[in-house]
Order: sequence, then C-alpha cells, then structure tokens
Amino acid sequence: MTASGATWRNWARTESVRPLRVERPATAGAVQRAIASAAASGLRIKPVGSGHSFTGIAVAPGVQLDLTDLQGVVDADVATGRVALAAGTRLHRLPALLAPYGFALANMGDIDRQTIAGATSTGTHGTGLAFGGLATQIAGARLVTGNGELLTVSEAEHSDLLPAIRLGLGALGVLVELTLQLVPRYVLHAVERPEPLGDVLDGWIDRVRRADHFEFYWFPHTDAALTKTNTRLPGDAPREPLGRVSRWVDDELLANGAYRAICALGRLAPGTTPRFARLVERLSGGRDFTDFSPSVFTTHRSVRFREMEYAVPLEAVPDAFREVRALIERKGWRISFPIEVRAAASDENWLSTAYGRETGYIAVHRYFREDPTEYFAAVEEIMRGFDGRPHWGKMHTQTAETLRELYPRFDDFLRVRDELDPERRFANPYLDRVLGA
Repeated sequence: MTASGATWRNWARTESVRPLRVERPATAGAVQRAIASAAASGLRIKPVGSGHSFTGIAVAPGVQLDLTDLQGVVDADVATGRVALAAGTRLHRLPALLAPYGFALANMGDIDRQTIAGATSTGTHGTGLAFGGLATQIAGARLVTGNGELLTVSEAEHSDLLPAIRLGLGALGVLVELTLQLVPRYVLHAVERPEPLGDVLDGWIDRVRRADHFEFYWFPHTDAALTKTNTRLPGDAPREPLGRVSRWVDDELLANGAYRAICALGRLAPGTTPRFARLVERLSGGRDFTDFSPSVFTTHRSVRFREMEYAVPLEAVPDAFREVRALIERKGWRISFPIEVRAAASDENWLSTAYGRETGYIAVHRYFREDPTEYFAAVEEIMRGFDGRPHWGKMHTQTAETLRELYPRFDDFLRVRDELDPERRFANPYLDRVLGA
C-alpha cells in the first residue's frame, strides 16, 4: 500500500484522478485484503489496467488497485485448449506466453496494450463475422466480490453468472484470473488496398460474410476506403511477413511519425487537412503479407487520439456511415483521423454491444489536442437513430435510462450487481451514470 500524491491519467488524456491511495496486489489474497481495508475505511476501490479506455470506467478516486503484478499463465490444459491467465496480463505478452502450448486468441483487436481483464470487461472486439469479442472467449473466471469472497465462475460453478461476469464493466468485482478458450496457433494472409468508397459500402454485407476478417478505414475528404481482408490459414502455413524496414516505414515513419505532424499542423491550420488526407490516400498503397495472427491483427499506435465507437445492426452500417459522411460535408468540418468500420458475430453476454444481433462497428476519432465534443455528439445522434450501442470503453454520453432500452438483459445484470456488490464498493462516477447510482 502506498499513499498517492501522483495523478493517474489514461492513455488518451480524457480522464485523470488522484487516488487517496494505491495498492499493488500480487495474489488473490492480497486483493481480498485490499477490498476489506477499503470497506473498513468506507472507500470505494477500483482496479486499473493499462488505461486504454477513453471513458472514466477505471477512474478510482478512493483506492486504486494496480494489477501489474498479477500477470502470466496460471494453468494450461493442452487437451482442451483452455488457459488460465492472471487478470493483469497484457495482451502483447500473450504470443510469447502461449507459444509453448501452440495456442492463440481466436480473434484480436488492433491494439494490444490492454490487460486481459480490462479488454474483456469493456467489450474489446476485433473484426470478423464468425467471431465474437474477446469476452466470448472466457470459459471461466475468479473474482473477489464486494464482500471479499473469492468467487469461481465456470460452466461447472455458478454458470448462470457467466453472461454477466464475462463483460462486467468492473462493476461486479475485481477479476484476478480468467480462463480462456483458445485455438491452435494460426497464420493470417493479409491483403490491404485502397478501393472506391462507394463500392465498399455497396458490397459491405457480401464482404463481411465472405471474408474471415474484413474491415475498412476512410479518411474524410477522400473518395477511397483502405480495406483490410485477412484469411485464416493453418499454423504451419508458409509465412511471408513484412520486412522489418517495410514495416517500420509504413507503421512508424508514416502511420505514427508523419501522421503526428499532419495532425498537429491540421489543428493549427484546419484548411490543410483535406489536402493531407488526399496525400495519405495516395501513400496508402497495397500490402500483401502472411504472418502469425498477432502480427497481422495488431498495430502500434503512438499518436494519441479520442475515440467514440457505436455498434449498430450489421445491415445498417452503409446507411449509418453515409449519414456520417454527409454530416462532415454539411458542417464543413476538417477531420484528420479516419473512420474505422468492423463487424462481429452475435453473442449472448448481457452487456455485449453485439448481444443478440450480428453487429457492425463505426468508430470516429479526433486528435487528442482537438475538441471532439461537437463532432462526437452529432455522430452519436445518428447512431442512436440506428439503435446504436456505445462501446463501454469509448466516449459517449448515454445513461442508465437510455442504455436500458438497448439491452434486454440490463436489469438482470443489475440484479447480479446487487448480489455481488450490494454496497457499490466498485462504483465510480462513470458506472453511476451508465448503470445507475
């Protein structure tokens, strides 16, 4: 335990807090003691991962639990493909940790800095219509509840709680261990190329149904979409990875270094943004490579930004996207960051943005030194018109009252919360807003 004089900030610099104290537990027992101590002091307590949520979901004004020391493989069953991981394990460590067992995550997002508990608890997802978000890969969990009990949830124990625990927003307890259902290590053949935006939108449904993983980016003020199509291959398939120099030029020099300069200049001189967007469009040439899945799914991003993402019914994506494009043109805004569009399978986790429906995701961004308020609010209004559900870890303005209309099992989740955290030991202002105080 340490007294805290330091201010914690998330990666996007949208949230900050100075906790009363910080604790760094290394075992489940230490988590239990920290929760008991917080309760005795009448304080709320929150775990924090890597701070990659754009919302205040991990903000801890009282006691902050830093789970850095809860990392690594706890147990592995080669026969079933199930691996138990400590909750603070970073996603970028998984390739090395899982390699001895020949396993991989069935799907991933494009950022791997998060902890496994933080990524699943906020609904992190990748793309691919046959694959759910990361939380769908959870087969079991161990968490410490509000009364200090170490609870095991699995298909054999308290299985009725799994649909709530898998994506619990940090509201049900402190996760200390997650058991994932993994798949044999596999290779992805990646094809990235610019295509006419109109053609991509017209072919959206066919593209996402035909490909293992399909997504696209669109830079406002241009007429092309950068498409990314990944095809799954066996783990022993021949690999032709990007060369080290080629990857550095594309992902570091251009995507981070040059793009940071473009965003900074666009903030000072917004009129230059369309010109640079068209330059980026021309520089975004095709890439065709084959590598192990984590090297294809993930991208290093050092340019800070703010993000809002909405999940809409899969078939609504083209119309919702066109409305956003028309909005930007009508308002005359100069937007330097691309819009990202992905897809995911329907799932049965109660607070999943893909609960009960095949889902498309539309994400909008702004450079972190620009005010996103007006842009995000207008896009949010469009998404709500399509029954959109906001990503729990990304910026939005919805409340428990409006979210209840979007999630058929919302009140069932609240009943589990009443059972596991009746004193609201794990609450904070963000959870008070989205779940009710």
